[in-house]
Amino acid sequence: MSSRGSLTRAAALRPGVASGARPERAPERSGWLDRAAHGARGWLLRRGGGVSLDERVARVRALRRELGEPDEAGFRARRDELREALVREGLRDELIERGFALVCEAARRTLGFEHYDVQLMGGWLMARGMLAEMQTGEGKTLTATLPACTAALAGIPVHVISANDYLVARDAAGMSPVYAALGLSVAAVTDSERDPAARRAAYASDVTYGTPQQIAFDYLRDRSAPSGAPLLRGLCFAVIDEADSVLVDEARTPLILSAQRSSALERRTYRSALRLARALELGAHFRMDARSGGIELTAAGRAQLEDLTRPLRGIWSGQRRREEWALRGLRALHQFHRDRHYLVRDGKVQIVDPSTGRVSADRAWENGLHQLIELKEACEVTPERETLARISYQRFFRRYLRLSGMTGTAAEVAPELWSVYGLHTQRVPTRLPLQRRDLGMRVLADPEARWRLVVRRIAELNRQGRPVLVGTCSVGASEQLGERLASHGIEHQVLNARHDAAEASIVARAGQPGCVTVATHMAGRGTDIELGPGVRELGGLHVISTQRADASRIDRQLQGRAGRQGDPGSFEAILSLADEPVARHHPRWLLALVARVFAGDQSLPQGIGNVLTLVPQRAEERRHARARRALMDLEEYQEDLLAFSGEQE
Repeated sequence: MSSRGSLTRAAALRPGVASGARPERAPERSGWLDRAAHGARGWLLRRGGGVSLDERVARVRALRRELGEPDEAGFRARRDELREALVREGLRDELIERGFALVCEAARRTLGFEHYDVQLMGGWLMARGMLAEMQTGEGKTLTATLPACTAALAGIPVHVISANDYLVARDAAGMSPVYAALGLSVAAVTDSERDPAARRAAYASDVTYGTPQQIAFDYLRDRSAPSGAPLLRGLCFAVIDEADSVLVDEARTPLILSAQRSSALERRTYRSALRLARALELGAHFRMDARSGGIELTAAGRAQLEDLTRPLRGIWSGQRRREEWALRGLRALHQFHRDRHYLVRDGKVQIVDPSTGRVSADRAWENGLHQLIELKEACEVTPERETLARISYQRFFRRYLRLSGMTGTAAEVAPELWSVYGLHTQRVPTRLPLQRRDLGMRVLADPEARWRLVVRRIAELNRQGRPVLVGTCSVGASEQLGERLASHGIEHQVLNARHDAAEASIVARAGQPGCVTVATHMAGRGTDIELGPGVRELGGLHVISTQRADASRIDRQLQGRAGRQGDPGSFEAILSLADEPVARHHPRWLLALVARVFAGDQSLPQGIGNVLTLVPQRAEERRHARARRALMDLEEYQEDLLAFSGEQE
């Protein structure tokens, strides 16, 4: 099993057999020869052994017809026969085809419908250890049952990974009849169930649904307490839904398993650091780099800090330590903003995940930054946490013996997915021709003019009875737009991190006649939007983007909410030069000049607007890619540094 994705014999992947009690791939570092081998393997995978995806689908359909409609006893006999062959011979192409035919029959018997051809294509790519790019609304939840059931029949523990606890519970329950028909057990691991025995039982199922955070943290718990009964049975086969979000967007931040640590001295340090930071003035005592987001003290700031800390003792007497704490205080005050980077809910500071727009309730910033923000917001200061173990998503997911996934937006990050995870991407055609219309982009210099135009467009479409979904990039922006709509008497729903409990129900109603939904870009991802009666005749769902996201993939995800499964739909962007990252990446004089030339409600020429908004977005994408690479390099460096004492996590 030296190459990524190799699962040549299923028996070697079962706990306690050959690969050890908890099989996983050993950490590896790829040189140019390994990358060349992975590239060759990817070409062979895409070739499918010389058989096209259409031919694979035809073979599965033929096997499904041969299967006929056996009675229950006949179906069980065929299932048991296939299981024995898979356990004995592994995931051979011919056996995967037979497995898919059986899963199709199980879905027909239990759910009342079979898989579409495009779902068979996506399932085949994942069974072969690849990433399938499938458009929004193509039925990825049902697609996941194809590789998951086939691998589970071979005796391989399978993890199906979704973005949040709601989707995990929904998909596990919704697909459970298919698994049960094949004699497979399925369970969900969510944050609501923290009892170790219950979680261990869930991982003992043939197929386990969970979020990446839940599974990765349980993996760290197993690694940090090797003498106890492990929760997981190893990292054998993973099927990741919305894989670009998990493997790319969330990969900038390491996962840290920690324990509380608190002292009166630390609390005094937080208060002093915030007080000192408030005494420093922007420009005179510190500078902020608009592009990189960095903060640095000036010479005058260092001198001022020394004067302010002269009466203090302890850590404040050393230059390096006092400047470190002062910079943390400045970051808490000036870089982290309420209703954008975090919420204050029930007296607690809760981080908003920038890639999903959802609250990450169990996450906290490191090195006292979280406590400084709690002080800033007059919340109860929680104890700082001591790191017990840590791992990045890059390091964690590369340990699966076979990794696969699906998403609607992978093309932009396909090179990174290959170089980091050994995942090769292939696009799957849509089942029906796309009918989504792109109405273009309008860019205004004045942010107020942008919001006025957005409200006018919503009112116009609302009078026609068309449903409208409006995307924003922050909680604050979504609520400001909601207030404007309310002042114009337009009924609407706001969906952001404050409403995460009702997320699915709000999105599910977004396609009803006359419905107006204002949401952060990623909110509701993974939930279908069904068009209500008469909406198709009116032109379908209309999507308006009001801000560019940090990545063009996220903009494409928002566009993909309209025109799903061959439905009609349309999309337009109404942007402002005052939004981040545009305002952060262009010099002030240039933006001021453009604002004078194109004042008020006047839109910029499309070419100029494209350049001024796309260049900053590309810069942000490169910056985030560098951050992910830096995190990976840091882990490899730490591994080398600590090699004599064992593995770092």
